[in-house]
Formats: sequence, C-alpha cells, structure tokens
Amino acid sequence: MSNKPNKVQLSKAILQMKFMSRTKEKFDKEADNAKGRALYASEITDKMLNEACKYVIESSYVPCEDLIEGRISFGGMNPEIERILELESGVQSAQRERSEAIKNSKMQTDVPDAEMAQFYSSVMKTVHKKYDSNRKRLQHPLPLNIKRSK
Repeated sequence: MSNKPNKVQLSKAILQMKFMSRTKEKFDKEADNAKGRALYASEITDKMLNEACKYVIESSYVPCEDLIEGRISFGGMNPEIERILELESGVQSAQRERSEAIKNSKMQTDVPDAEMAQFYSSVMKTVHKKYDSNRKRLQHPLPLNIKRSK
C-alpha cells in the first residue's frame, strides 16, 4: 500500500489500540491517497502535480472594488479615525493626480486648431453644394401653364 517497499507495516491489531489512533489515521490517509493516485494516474500529469497555483483567492471583494475597509467617522465624532482617513485619502489623491497628469500629457491635440477649422469649412462647403440645387429648384415660381388652387 505504501510507495516505499522497505517501509515497515504495522499490524491491524496494533493500529486498533487507543494510543495508536493518530498513527492509524495517518496510515488510512496515506492508503486513500495512494488509491486516489493509482486511480487517476493516467489523467494527472507531472506538471499538474508540481505546478503552483496561478490564481489568487480573496476571501472578500473589498480589495477588488477598492472599498474603504474598517471604521468611518463623520462630523468630528471620532477625530482620530478622521485623521487616519485623511492620511489614506491623501495618498490616494496623490496617486490619482499623478495618473491624471500622465493622461493629460498623453492627450495633447493631434490636429492643430487651424487645420481643424480648414477641414470643417471644406466639409460645410461640400454639404452646401449638395443641398444648393434643391434650394434653387424651390426658389423658382411654378410655370405659368399650371393653375394654382386656392
């Protein structure tokens, strides 16, 4: 039942004695593990056995959502806690300001204002030309041979 062939096996009578209960539990656990390994030996690879866990298991969603953990005080009810929260928020606000400064430096205009104005005016001219023929047609009066109804 064990992996090592030269390991000494204790008899069942000795394992059933009261003072050997812990040893019996260990022995049973090893036997179950050996049976399980033998049962799934074809499916479990060495990589599965030796590789570390790739996932982090959090017991709470507080760090995932960046929530405030612990006590909060408002209106001077607990000045000590308010001072601690101010220090923490100061660190967070400094980090936010740094990230905003980085974003603002990246968000410089790609197109100069003069070029954008020129493009907009050319688009407006194109749209004006498109609808200009409709305006000219509507401005002409009806032909004389058509009677107007009143």
